[in-house]
Amino acid sequence: MGITRVVLADDHAIVRAGLRTALAALPDCEVVGEAATGPQLLAVLAQHHPDLLVVDVAMPDFDPIATIRQIHADYPAMKILVVSAYDDQSYVVGLLAAGVNGYHLKDQPLSDLQLAVQRIMAGGNWISSPLLSRLIQAAPQVAHSSPITLTKRQRDLLRLIAQGYDNRRMAQEMDLSIKTIENHLTALYRTIRVSSRLEAYQFALRHPELLAESGHEAALSREPSTNPAPLTVMIIDDNERYRAQLKRMIGKACAESQIYEAEDCHEATRLLRQITPNLVFVDVILQDGDGIQCLRRLKSVSPNTRVILISAYPDREFRRLGLEAGALAFLDKKDLDAATVRQVVEDTLRRK
Repeated sequence: MGITRVVLADDHAIVRAGLRTALAALPDCEVVGEAATGPQLLAVLAQHHPDLLVVDVAMPDFDPIATIRQIHADYPAMKILVVSAYDDQSYVVGLLAAGVNGYHLKDQPLSDLQLAVQRIMAGGNWISSPLLSRLIQAAPQVAHSSPITLTKRQRDLLRLIAQGYDNRRMAQEMDLSIKTIENHLTALYRTIRVSSRLEAYQFALRHPELLAESGHEAALSREPSTNPAPLTVMIIDDNERYRAQLKRMIGKACAESQIYEAEDCHEATRLLRQITPNLVFVDVILQDGDGIQCLRRLKSVSPNTRVILISAYPDREFRRLGLEAGALAFLDKKDLDAATVRQVVEDTLRRK
């Protein structure tokens, strides 16, 4: 076999650098071009005619399905590997139908990316393991005639299903054995009246209210709250430990609050179609891009929502751009303690 000539396409330079480093470890693999937008990609492909395109289809000026279908038609011998943070089933299926040879999730190990490239160039296909179970043919949906109540553990499991975790990662996350996870999943499926992981995933998308954690639970306290009104809060941060820490602080400040969490702007936008939070905490740096862009999108959808921009990097330019975009405040994560969170929560409650 000769050299595999690769073009990388992603609108984040740091992501392209990571992809380039991963591919450099493969023998007979050479990156011959890079692009950050749809028009740039089409120009680079026309110039180099590569053997493999590694692309994040969430780029500026890029219509994912239509453009991939056209690229596949123009370069039928070229392999296409999508590397994306998006794990929506219909999105994945649409791209596979358009002609891509593989779909790799960005949160998976770089060693998996290398394996994906090798498998695709050998004539195979690739789908990241968290996506496999979602592509099983779904059974007809069952109408639910009575309210469904989940335990905290069942809600945690459903949330992990919605995030694409397989049983092994669930077991690691919840510090349980895989067998115990399987038993809990069986009970969860019975409770929500589904028969597969894909149906459970679809159920979670239709019922985001069942994924919310009450402030009472987040605070790990059974004392009655003194706050007079419920509060809906969203935390947008790609650091799971920090989200858990912030949830506890919010829960202690308002035990009746409903707390939603999102790892990135895509997940947050999906939630915003179904809920209207009173208060949102957004990290400046997110896995899928700029937290300030996420803030702008959030304010365009829900202009009256109070947004607090947070960051471990209290850069003055971040602060200026965030406040211009509509953030109520810009806070250093190191300064975001229980007292500060309580003040923000109580101030939001007074203005409801």
